[in-house]
Amino acid sequence: MTTPVGAARRPPEEAPLAARALAPLAHRPYRTYLAGHAVASTGVWMQNIATDWLVLELTGSPAAVGITMACQFAPVLLLGLHAGQLADRFPKRTLLMLTQAAFLTLTATIALVTLTGVATAPLVWALALVTGCVTAVDGPARQAFAGELVPAEHLRGAVSLNSAVFQTSRLLGPAVAATLISTVGTGWAFAATAVCFTAPLVALARLRPADLLTRSAAGPSRPPGAPRDRGGVRDALAHVRQRPHVAVTIVLVGVVGTFGLNFPVVLTAMATDVLHGGPELYGAFNTALALGSTAGALVAGTRATTRLRLIVAACLGFGALQAAASLAPNAAVLLVVLVAVGLVNLAFQAMANSSVQLWVDPELRGRVMGLYLLAFVGGTPLGAPLVGWITETWGARVGLAFCGLVPAGAAVVVAVLLARRVGVHPRAAVGRVVAARAGDLRIASSAWLPAARASSSSEVTRPAWRRPRRPSSRPLPAGATWRSSRSSAAAPRRTRRAASRTGSVG
Repeated sequence: MTTPVGAARRPPEEAPLAARALAPLAHRPYRTYLAGHAVASTGVWMQNIATDWLVLELTGSPAAVGITMACQFAPVLLLGLHAGQLADRFPKRTLLMLTQAAFLTLTATIALVTLTGVATAPLVWALALVTGCVTAVDGPARQAFAGELVPAEHLRGAVSLNSAVFQTSRLLGPAVAATLISTVGTGWAFAATAVCFTAPLVALARLRPADLLTRSAAGPSRPPGAPRDRGGVRDALAHVRQRPHVAVTIVLVGVVGTFGLNFPVVLTAMATDVLHGGPELYGAFNTALALGSTAGALVAGTRATTRLRLIVAACLGFGALQAAASLAPNAAVLLVVLVAVGLVNLAFQAMANSSVQLWVDPELRGRVMGLYLLAFVGGTPLGAPLVGWITETWGARVGLAFCGLVPAGAAVVVAVLLARRVGVHPRAAVGRVVAARAGDLRIASSAWLPAARASSSSEVTRPAWRRPRRPSSRPLPAGATWRSSRSSAAAPRRTRRAASRTGSVG
């Protein structure tokens, strides 16, 4: 169907919300990938539950479960940046097929040793460590692969749909794993998880190279003849330093990942110690978070563009809501607040993820996403023990409030610092951030941060918060431009100064 002559097409920002959120599904390669991703995400949650339960069966120690988590996250902390370089150097589809095959092999191995009765805690830790190494490679490649499946204008929606699918599988995966463990045993739960990892392999195999969008040839990332940086990590760090809006977003993501996402630590204590419930109540808390997270990811996908101040506002809202959750008088109120916490949290994550990908050069996207994942995941082993100590010492309510106040405080600090750069009073800046409406996450109109537009080219000519210089309001002579007028007006002054230095009088 063609558009009639003279009829204007509806801009992306004016399209219906549902159409904007689901626009990436119009692309067949993305639909194929998303189907495999949905099955694999369910397998990831099944594997997490089965691994924790197996270690608890073998040792009877919660501390041993903590060691398992450390083995899974440590490789991401140590290898994240260098693994991101692989995503820039090699085809992402090939890397993802290799990582999915590795996940399948590792899960089948742990299923075999569990079913044969030879599983031990050190063996599980070793397999978890290898799995963490594979995850370190898989993460940056998976994050950057979305840019090859959809055009730039649909990248935010694709990232949001990925998050929504992952959070939906968070509801299904643990339930399936718990059912299998209680009926047929932990070993068969691992076997079912291994089968789940075949789905992304099939989906990736069905994608042809012609289906993928190649990056535009924007020239080399370094001048010709310049020495190549070892590993390319410094290139990514320098690239982020040149784009302060990217650096600010990654810092906020790191703060949220380190302090704000310790729900397993604080919500278990809230369920048992404060509200005197059991595993069912803790499961209800996770369900509320997952429902809100799914809605938040879809809300974030309705935006065609995202401003930095909206990301700051989402971080502030997430922290404030989590701090408010610590004051909930009963389980019903806490469940309602947790839905809102999950919504704002996933909206923040989806907007930050897609914005960073759009704000950086395509040839460095894998390495920058490695830095992003390092900030997001790498702080978990550092923040979780601190939050656990606070919760154990002062109680679950204090621990939950701490997890919310730190991200909220970081958002306020960022808002004040950015306001000073553009000459806006800090109190007004914080007020404008708070002015974000909760319904559709839109920011009240102001001009203290320009929009970061989604485009295939992410070159930035000036920092995102710097205002352009405004021409003088004085009238110009006929045929003169602002710059030529300034130059001509300054010429007599330069002549008089030169004459005074030489002693001549004009």
